[in-house]
Amino acid sequence: MAVTALPAHKISVADYVSGIASGDRALLARAITLVESSNPDHGRLAQQVLQELLPKTGNAVRLGITGVPGVGKSTTIDQLGMNLLAEGHLVAVLAIDPTSKRSGGSILGDKTRMSSLAQEKNAFIRPSPSSGTLGGVTRRTRETMALVEAAGFDVVIVETVGVGQSEVAVADMVDFFLVLLLSGGGDDLQGIKKGIIELADMIAINKADGDNIRRAESAAAEYKNALQIFTPHGASWFPPVLTVSGRDNRGLKELWAKVLDHRKTMTATGEFETRRQSQAVSWMRDMLEDRLMGALRANPSVAAELPKIEQSVRNGTLLPTLAVERIMMMMGI
Repeated sequence: MAVTALPAHKISVADYVSGIASGDRALLARAITLVESSNPDHGRLAQQVLQELLPKTGNAVRLGITGVPGVGKSTTIDQLGMNLLAEGHLVAVLAIDPTSKRSGGSILGDKTRMSSLAQEKNAFIRPSPSSGTLGGVTRRTRETMALVEAAGFDVVIVETVGVGQSEVAVADMVDFFLVLLLSGGGDDLQGIKKGIIELADMIAINKADGDNIRRAESAAAEYKNALQIFTPHGASWFPPVLTVSGRDNRGLKELWAKVLDHRKTMTATGEFETRRQSQAVSWMRDMLEDRLMGALRANPSVAAELPKIEQSVRNGTLLPTLAVERIMMMMGI
């Protein structure tokens, strides 16, 4: 029986590692499914695979792209990915889809929106439901990134849903954070979010095509002026502002050149390595919090009392801080 015909948890660590390292797409997809699974046994197997593959990770360019719905993220990524494939790169796109808190359903339509890239053998698109986590960022994105890097993809693009705090989480796991914006009707700066702009390594005004080119250039000038009042998060890089058109493939060559310039500059100053090290520690802390919450839910005493405690908080008869203290005591912490 072929390895890929076995259930995901029945495939050995050695088979996963050798298959992923050799670029086996089927085993890569199965491993990502393990990473995304809430089954503890699947999680343990996934961690063993990731540990073995760790030496093969870290060599890709990690690019995060955010922007409000309708800004043209998928169109831009689709065209940028095609450009990179033409240059000989292997491109993986991790697209975080919003999940409904009511139904748990998600759109997962990125392969439809990235129609050109989805048909290419040297591209890999993985839409992942956010599962209602902070800002729509799935807690497994870092692990998935490591898996696709180990499979040989040298450019990993993480697309956020563009809502909530997803931008903050993605900025903390990539090398370069791109914010896509649109030109408006003269009030472009009204929509600027100080926190997001401070995270940006570059701003690109998208849909600079047709009759919108002049408006896009005007918006770019406004954002360049606005950036003067912000403190750059890097000591040696000031975020440039470009105008691009994902639809017309305009400005994307310059956009990628800036990504490479940033990597070269940050590497020369040592900031690149420092950023990667800091992100690894953040990954550890996030996983620690995740495991602690898992242990809390699995604790029989907590499981028995938690509904009552939550009801007391809901009724206003128990202060949330005291509720936390009670839970911590039951955990022996």
